[in-house]
Amino acid sequence: MHTENKIGSTDLSSSQIELIINDLAHLRQIADLELLPKHPHFEGKLYPLGRCKEIRDKVFSLLKECLPQTQLPGLLLIKEQLTKGIPLQKQWGSLRDEYFQNAMILGDLYIDVSNDTVNPNKPRVEILPLKDANFGPLSSFEQFIKVATSYWEVEFYQNTIFPALAPFLPLVYIDKKGRSKLGYAGLDLLQLTMQSKFTASKSVMSTLPEPAESIKDEWRKSLKSIPHNDFLHNNEHIQDYFQEYQDKHLYLDSHFCNQALNAYHSLPKVVRI
Repeated sequence: MHTENKIGSTDLSSSQIELIINDLAHLRQIADLELLPKHPHFEGKLYPLGRCKEIRDKVFSLLKECLPQTQLPGLLLIKEQLTKGIPLQKQWGSLRDEYFQNAMILGDLYIDVSNDTVNPNKPRVEILPLKDANFGPLSSFEQFIKVATSYWEVEFYQNTIFPALAPFLPLVYIDKKGRSKLGYAGLDLLQLTMQSKFTASKSVMSTLPEPAESIKDEWRKSLKSIPHNDFLHNNEHIQDYFQEYQDKHLYLDSHFCNQALNAYHSLPKVVRI
């Protein structure tokens, strides 16, 4: 007699997983109808390539809207798990240390509703036991650099452009088209560097070269249209900021961290070199 495998702490059978995949694929089709006209291209590639965040977020939103009244068998199974107290959450992280992915986590299940955004020939939706998916939040700046270097085809440098911001955002990178960005690696690594009392940022910077003066100059030009901000316009020695922030225990100050993030968000996303 055939016995179906149980998957994850949700204790769902393989046939039940297929029901969920089918219903999430239906939601994905609805999401595509809205997203395709808005995002037909990404870096010269046709939708859905590169749009994992937009797709995941839209399907997650549709799922939340549908669950209260749904009669679809797969969505009812998700609803049952939530009723049991199993959490459903969005997660950004590394998939097999090959690329970054925006997924959902339901208990011990990895749910990818944008599975075709790197390879369009793959199924739109994939569900795996989380332990087998090799997916999780980033655990170090070094891991971020490893994945981004190959996946985004970029080169990394120390953020010596904005020394007061470097303890929070220690990285700058440049892509093959000569575009430079500050290396914001998400809240996971921001929390990591604060928990490490900024030693994680200091450590990774010691492994990277400084950016060329031409790169620094282009970023500094962008400051002309931005009101004075200590994180961006102050230009003391970078080690002084690390020392000051550690001595004042600013790694415990969430308000100070938010000010740093606000400074980052006031900068242009991209500077052309």
